[in-house]
Order: sequence, then structure tokens, then C-alpha cells
Amino acid sequence: MGDTTLQTAVREMPVYVAMPTRPPPWPGVVVLHDAFGMSEVLRRHADWLAGEGYLAAAPNLYRSGRRLSAARAVFRDAAAGSGPTFDDVEATRTWLASQPGCNGKIGAVGFCMGGGLALLLTSGHGISAVAVNYGRLPKDPEATLAAACPVVASYGAKDRSLHGAAARLAEVLAKKGVPHDVKEYPGANHCFLDDFAPGDVPRPVLALMKLMGVGYRREAAEDARRRILAFFETHLKAAA
Repeated sequence: MGDTTLQTAVREMPVYVAMPTRPPPWPGVVVLHDAFGMSEVLRRHADWLAGEGYLAAAPNLYRSGRRLSAARAVFRDAAAGSGPTFDDVEATRTWLASQPGCNGKIGAVGFCMGGGLALLLTSGHGISAVAVNYGRLPKDPEATLAAACPVVASYGAKDRSLHGAAARLAEVLAKKGVPHDVKEYPGANHCFLDDFAPGDVPRPVLALMKLMGVGYRREAAEDARRRILAFFETHLKAAA
């Protein structure tokens, strides 16, 4: 289907939809972008999931044309736990669940900002499993994740912005009895799953990221994808 629009209660929301090539039924997956917004690397993440038998929809959560102010709006909603961002995610989830080929199970996968948002969707949002990739933990993880759905999460040990996040997340999920698979990759930094295409990231930012060692790491990315697929196979496909 590719780039399309989805009618929400208040706007036409741009969405990238990747259709599986194998026969239905399929689980659905909401693919949540990072602070850079809709990008080619995000579309490739959706395409990868579709190739593995998931109906993937990546909504553009930015309501304004200015990336910085739009990102701030998403972060405000995340801090509040409600708002237009959650409405847009719910519209995407509802659309996926309504598709004739969907098996009724909907997951979410998020990257950076989207990873943090995915953690906020683990309870009370109709999501059956989430894949969190270098996502910031909620302010009060024990309260937020008390009744969480299954969580698979991946972090980079060299990511100073999320130092200790993997261990803390695993600790909380274990304490709450939530099925989980949390892994920290020794040689990886932030964004290690994101093989950015030209235009995905402003050039000065990309140069700074390379200088800091932030970006794609093939071995870690391949292992993280393997774990995500195994986890989703159990909690989205087999569970249905």
C-alpha cells in the first residue's frame, strides 16, 4: 500500500502501510518513529515486518510541519500519558484491527522516542506485545508497567543517554511478572538498528552522530531483529 492517509477524528494522518506477501491471517504492528519523524529507515522497518508476516502501519505522529516543535508536542503527550499522540496511535491500532486479514492481535515497535512511547502503550491501549528499541523508561516504571503486556527491548551499552535503562527495565518487568526479553549490546550505541538513508537525518546531526559512534551496528541489529521476531511469534502469532 505504501504512503497513504488515515482519517482520524480530527485530521487526515499520513501513514506508511506495508502489506505482508504471505496469506492472512496476520497480526498487526504499529511502527513508531524516532524524533526525526517519518523516514526511509522507518519505512524499511515496516517493510521488514511485513516480509515476516505482519501488517505494519507507521503513523506520522507529527502534526505540524516543524520537526522540533512537533517532537516537543509528542514528548509533552508522553509525559502526560494522554493527548493527540495517543489518539493517533489508537486510530492506527483500530485501523489495523479492522482489516480483513488481521488476526486481532496488535503489537507495537518503537525506536528512540517511539521506543519510549511504546513502553507507555503496554497497559490499557489494546496492545498485545511491544518491541522497545533504545526507548527512555517512564518516570515511574513500576507504576506504568505494573500490568504491562509482554516486552522485548534492546539497548546499546555505549549509549550514555540511557545508561542503566536495560537493567532497570528488566528488573521492573521481572518483579511484576511480565514476560520479557531485555538485552544490552556491548558494542552498540544509540540508533544501532537504524541504517539511515540520505535525507533521514540533517547532515550536521548525522556528522555529529558518526563522531559520537551513534548509528547502525549490523551484528547487534540482526540479533535484535531475530529476538523481536521470536517474541512476536509467541505473543502475536501463536497467541492468536
